[in-house]
Amino acid sequence: MSVPAAPPETPTAQPRKAAAAAWIGSALEYYDFFIYGSAAALIFPKVFFDESDPATATLLSLASFGVAYAARPIGALFLGHYGDRLGRKKIMVFTLFLMGVSTFLIGCLPTYGQVGVLAPTLLVLCRVLQGISAAGEQASASSMTLEHAPSERRGFFTSFTLSGTQGGQLIATLVFIPVAALPEEQLMSWGWRVPFWLSVAVMAVGHVIRRRLDETPAFAEQAASGGVAKMPLAVLMRDHWQDVLRVVAGALVASVSTIFTVWALSYATSDAVGMSRTGMLWVAALANAVALGAIPLWASLSDRIGRRPVYLIGAVGSPVLMFAYLWAISTGSFPLVLVLGILLFGVVYSAANGIWPAFYGEMFSTRVRLSGMAIGTQIGFAVAGFAVTFAAEFAGPEGDDWSAVALFTAVLCLGPLVAGLTARETAKVPTERLGERLAA
Repeated sequence: MSVPAAPPETPTAQPRKAAAAAWIGSALEYYDFFIYGSAAALIFPKVFFDESDPATATLLSLASFGVAYAARPIGALFLGHYGDRLGRKKIMVFTLFLMGVSTFLIGCLPTYGQVGVLAPTLLVLCRVLQGISAAGEQASASSMTLEHAPSERRGFFTSFTLSGTQGGQLIATLVFIPVAALPEEQLMSWGWRVPFWLSVAVMAVGHVIRRRLDETPAFAEQAASGGVAKMPLAVLMRDHWQDVLRVVAGALVASVSTIFTVWALSYATSDAVGMSRTGMLWVAALANAVALGAIPLWASLSDRIGRRPVYLIGAVGSPVLMFAYLWAISTGSFPLVLVLGILLFGVVYSAANGIWPAFYGEMFSTRVRLSGMAIGTQIGFAVAGFAVTFAAEFAGPEGDDWSAVALFTAVLCLGPLVAGLTARETAKVPTERLGERLAA
């Protein structure tokens, strides 16, 4: 008896599978990435650095958070090259594995009290591996969803990469809430390690999901016709260098996220303000929960009215609201902090954050899309990652000059403003013609 053939997939089956793989994979991977941010603000100054100088320990801990961002451009060069030569799927599986292993190892590291300066050295090494992994994650997932998506809904489908990132940050925050509530002795001895150990499960689940996804039709057609570039970076810099610079400038908008997630958390729970760790983690959790709904809504709007106007709402509105949010923290009013935190990070920042995968990806042709997105975003994200370190300096010796930090964030957001104003509108351009104007 013959076995009946499997029914053909509907035209929307692969786009939905790609979006689901991007969402779940990004959520799982960025869970790993963001638990480091919470730990860097709340735990690591006392565990991996010399406690005799708390201000310096906090500064060094926040700098270790930024180290991953410094490693990301290097990872982008390597992973972007192979992603445009070998395909999107291979990079997506590799980045997930690398992130899971490096995060698990952080949970196993000895403390400063046990091995001295070797402890922060090993911490930084693991953080570098996290950064290399993250360099290829969003670019490969965004390229995968963009190239599977119907032309008229690219914004909506690619937004799942970033809503997955917000989901990962939400999960990381929720995991840290009970951990942060532990008695101080248990928290500093073993409690902080548990979220990092959970990355083993993260890695296993993500691998199962991503290995079942097909390569994109656009890349498969490019490979079949012999159109895959042997040196994608050379083609990128020859034909798309202006858009690479535009993406670098646009990616500085991520400084809003790092300041909100790390510096503001550290400031709010410092002696200068004295808000509770648990309360501030709930602010982050609820803001991320709102972002999960806001991101696809903003992205769908961009499919109708264009990428640029939606992106500019986030690029202009976020630094304005940062002043209000940090001022609210300085007052110590939890209801005010909660409302403004949700408005800033959950709603307004989501306008830029949710549509950049489509906005940046549509600037490039299939031959160099992953390279262009990876290199451009990761250089910008490197600056955003170290924004928390500079913010700690601008906040002064007492760490309470919030207005200087807000002004610093606004200056960084001038880059996204210029990028949004000078970019071409690509929402209505067919997928096969993206990047055509500049490509050779």
